[in-house]
Amino acid sequence: QVQLVESGGGQVQAGDSLRLSCAASGRAFSSYFIAWFRQGRGKDRDFVASISWTGGTTYYANSVKGRFTISRDNVKNAVYLQMDGLRPGDTAVYYCAAVKQAAVRSPSDYDYWGQGTQVTVSS
Repeated sequence: QVQLVESGGGQVQAGDSLRLSCAASGRAFSSYFIAWFRQGRGKDRDFVASISWTGGTTYYANSVKGRFTISRDNVKNAVYLQMDGLRPGDTAVYYCAAVKQAAVRSPSDYDYWGQGTQVTVSS
């Protein structure tokens, strides 16, 4: 089992950058596939990015490709989401999620979730 805690959200202007962190506790963090999802008010929870166990493979939603970068540090038990060129449409609560087997885009594939961190981008 793994516990996830997100941090790093905040309120920024369009074009700014933020770096979200997902700190994990529990055993064998490197055995988990990790993803970031986001949920705007009144909207579904959408896939943002995911990263494989060693960090060698990453996936991105088309809406964030080229602007966001997912990475992980298995020594520090952490996953990061560097968000550059933020837009008002990126406003949402951002969640990290974990699962042991390979998964990519579907929230239902993930077993463990953090509580979320709010990102607000104003124009």
